[in-house]
Amino acid sequence: MKSFEEKVSDYAKLVVEVGINVQANEPLVITAPVEGAEFVRELAKFAYAKKASEVFVNWNDDVLTRLKYENAPMEVFEEFPKWRADMMEYYAKKGAGFISIHADDPNLLKGIDTEKIAAANKSSSIGLREFRKYTMNDINSWCVISIPTLNWAKSLFPDLSSKEAVEKLWDAIFKATRVDLDDPVAAWKDHLESLERRMNYLNEKKFKTLHYTSSNGTDLTVNLPKNHIWAGGGGKNSEGVYFVANMPTEEVFTMPHKYGVDGVVYSSKPLNYSGNLIEDFKLVFENGKVVDFDAREGKSILEEMLNMDEGARRLGEVALVPYSSPIQKAGILFKNTLFDENASCHFALGKAYPTNIENGVNMSEKELDENGVNDSLIHVDFMVGTSDLSIVGETEDGEEYIIFENGEWNI
Repeated sequence: MKSFEEKVSDYAKLVVEVGINVQANEPLVITAPVEGAEFVRELAKFAYAKKASEVFVNWNDDVLTRLKYENAPMEVFEEFPKWRADMMEYYAKKGAGFISIHADDPNLLKGIDTEKIAAANKSSSIGLREFRKYTMNDINSWCVISIPTLNWAKSLFPDLSSKEAVEKLWDAIFKATRVDLDDPVAAWKDHLESLERRMNYLNEKKFKTLHYTSSNGTDLTVNLPKNHIWAGGGGKNSEGVYFVANMPTEEVFTMPHKYGVDGVVYSSKPLNYSGNLIEDFKLVFENGKVVDFDAREGKSILEEMLNMDEGARRLGEVALVPYSSPIQKAGILFKNTLFDENASCHFALGKAYPTNIENGVNMSEKELDENGVNDSLIHVDFMVGTSDLSIVGETEDGEEYIIFENGEWNI
């Protein structure tokens, strides 16, 4: 049996060699919490072993973030530092890979002025808009992962000691990322091939619409643009290098038509957005736009998100995940979108990936809009999959196929 240290090392190696797939003479940028310093050092060790030219780290800290929101004036949140945007663009232009470690305390900003949160989200989205073109278009390799932090672990396992809570979260992450298996790299190869088989099926069928129904009240019809592309597992950057953008990943995804979503959809898991939880919410769509919404908790945060810009009220992603995914089987609500989105089918409000439509990366903003590709400052995933979710796909010639039945793949 592997020791804890061996699992941590295997995880770091998996992220570097399979996730971001570091190439010789290319820099690597890591965004990480200060609590994760030891793990970041492991990532750097393997990156330099793969001949990365430089490993640069953007550190963040929940305590300092909370203090800032409690004490700094509004104008601080309304302006994103240009030097930070310039730095990220600098590394993107040098062909860097980008690893982001998402491990926030789910309640980090609970009780904070929602106007400050909205201002910070908007200014950072505007400030980093040019940089995000490099990742949203898969020009550069990127990979989102997670590691335990104390407050996150305690929020999930409040009855355990701090040490036990962190250890339990580590174990859950190891299982979700297949690091607990004898050969994680081989396991990921098999998993990615399985996702690719379903992706190929969906691309062959070229479905015109998807109809979602569930006993919780979801009844939603989603139109897909002509020439849409399903993706899943991994992809290739502009240099043809294969990478895996999310670890874990269980999804096969594409884009909806920005003007072609109608009906109502209910969330199946809470959404952690900007350090606040939005729970038991519904969205009502007409002609692709959210025209009504409600939430049992976090409604004001949901409203701030939907009012970010015009595109924030439209969908940018539709993703299919079986209810029996390893993350769902773990029986843990991670309160972290990276994991929870891979426990169930989900959508994303906001910007669509141009890579999900033929020649999208070469289209102008006007051409993207004409083809039904949504644009926004945000891209926020939320979960809708249930144990009885049904998804029926209809082709251009009117043939119907049951894609999901009782929350599981039917293809």
